[in-house]
Amino acid sequence: MDIQMKRGLLDACVLASIRGAPSYGYQIIKDLKPYVEMSESTLYPILRRLETAKLLTVRSAEHNGRLRKYYHITPQGLQRLETFKTDWNELLAIYQYIVREDGGHAE
Repeated sequence: MDIQMKRGLLDACVLASIRGAPSYGYQIIKDLKPYVEMSESTLYPILRRLETAKLLTVRSAEHNGRLRKYYHITPQGLQRLETFKTDWNELLAIYQYIVREDGGHAE
């Protein structure tokens, strides 16, 4: 798969995982596991990139004596998810054209 396409898909997955409620790294990985395998070494650069792009915010809070970072989606992050869904519908239409049985030849 094209690396840029995969990057966009993973960004959208992470944003979708925190859409309902703030979450932390390990929980995000667990939430995504049924859909996509993601390691910590993949997740944390994505989280930093999304934070830099102002698509999520981060706050630290103590949990069992340790600091844990909680990620929260911003309005811009929600808008990015909506844009992704629109783009994905266009991609599905292209995919359906490509895989159709007759190959697009008119007779």
